Amino acid sequence: MKHARAADLLARLPGPVSAKWPAGERFSTAIAHGSMSVELYAPVGIDPQTPHTQDELYFIHGGAATFTLEGDVTRCAAGDVLFVPAGAEHRFSDFTHDFATWVVFWGPQGGEH
Repeated sequence: MKHARAADLLARLPGPVSAKWPAGERFSTAIAHGSMSVELYAPVGIDPQTPHTQDELYFIHGGAATFTLEGDVTRCAAGDVLFVPAGAEHRFSDFTHDFATWVVFWGPQGGEH
């Protein structure tokens, strides 16, 4: 059985420093199997995401944020789920200090059609 706890993943953040993440990565991988991976994502300050090559689902774990998908803007909070097709421009903004979301990536590169 593969199992992950949000508290354990949040304790790993920030992760390694890189050019994209100068203050350390804001995501931690929870489970990976085949084409599927589950991460916990907790941005701080800004959300530097770029489009991903797989379809994804965000399950908002805590806090609230504004979510923009291809120019469509919505407010989201704990308990919400958001779908993002592969290659779509998206990001979170105006997030609360406790904002965190599970993200699930799956399927072929380029997404399912």
